[in-house]
Amino acid sequence: MPVSLRQLRVFQAVAHHASYTRAAEELNLTQPAVFAQVKLLEDRLGLPLMERIGKRIYLTDAGQVVVEGARDTLEGLDRMKMRLADMRGLREGRLRIAIVSTAQYFLPRLLGAFCTENPGIEVALTVTNRQAVLARLVGNEDDLCILGTPPEGLDVIATAIADNPLEIVARHDHPLVGSHNIPPERVAREPFILREPGSGTRLAGERFFTARGLTLPMRMELGSNEAIKQAVIGGLGLAVLARDTLALEGQTGLLRVLDVAGFPLLRQWQVAYPRGKHLSVVAEAFLDHLVRNAQKAVEAGAAPMAPTQILPEAG
Repeated sequence: MPVSLRQLRVFQAVAHHASYTRAAEELNLTQPAVFAQVKLLEDRLGLPLMERIGKRIYLTDAGQVVVEGARDTLEGLDRMKMRLADMRGLREGRLRIAIVSTAQYFLPRLLGAFCTENPGIEVALTVTNRQAVLARLVGNEDDLCILGTPPEGLDVIATAIADNPLEIVARHDHPLVGSHNIPPERVAREPFILREPGSGTRLAGERFFTARGLTLPMRMELGSNEAIKQAVIGGLGLAVLARDTLALEGQTGLLRVLDVAGFPLLRQWQVAYPRGKHLSVVAEAFLDHLVRNAQKAVEAGAAPMAPTQILPEAG
C-alpha cells in the first residue's frame, strides 16, 4: 500500500481544518485536487479516513491513526532536512510559533534578530488569546508556544525566559494618579476594563483581589490590550495590563500607572512545548535564542516609558 508524502500532507491539512476548502487554500490547490488526493490515500489504505455528518467532516478511527502517523512522518522528515542543513553549516527550515497577544510587544524583535542571523528560516507566527494557545499546545500544532505560566496539570516542558510584571493603569487625570501605596480595597471600588475570560492577565488580577476578599467591578470586557488602553483613556475605568503593553504610551502621557500596594504583580514569560516532543534543530536554536535574549528584549521595549508619565510618580 504505497502512499506518498504529498498525500500525507494534503490529508493532514484537511484533518487540521476539517475542511477541503480551507486545506486547498493553505496548500494553494483546487478543492477537487485536494479531494482526489484524500480519496487516493483512502483507496491505497483500503479504509475510509473521513466521514461527513451534516456539513461537518470528522475523522474515522482509521483517519485518527493516519493523521498521527502523517504528523510523525512529516515532522521526522523536516527534522532530517534541518539536521542535514546544519551539518552543511546552514540553518534552514520552518519555525512554527504561537504566542498570546501580549507577547507581540516584544517577540517580533527577537524573531527579527534570529531571522537576520538565519536567513534560510521560514517563520509561521500565530498571535491569539491564551485559550487558543493552550489548545494549540495540547494539540502539538507548533514548535514552541509563548505565554504566561501554563496551567497545572498540563504535561509540558516550560522554561521562564523574561519578567512579565502587571500594573494597574488609569487615565492621566484620574483622582488616584499621584497617590502612593493605594490600598487594594480603594482600587476595587473603581470600575475595571477586563480582558476576556481565560486571559492570563485577567486571571492574575482576579486572583490578587480574590485573595483579599475583593471582587473587581467589571464595566467592560474586551479581547484586545489596545482596545483596553483606549477604553481607559476614554475614562471608562481602570485596567490591569502587562508592563510590556505600555511602552509607547510613555510618549503621550495619556495613561498612568497607579502605585497600588502589592503591585506590580511579578509574573514571567514562559516558552513551552509538549513533554516528549522532539524539537527540530531550528526550534532548539530559537529556544536558546529566547533564553539568552528575551529579558533584554523586554527591557528594551520598556525603555521609552517616561518615569513621570507611566511609572508611579515620585514625591
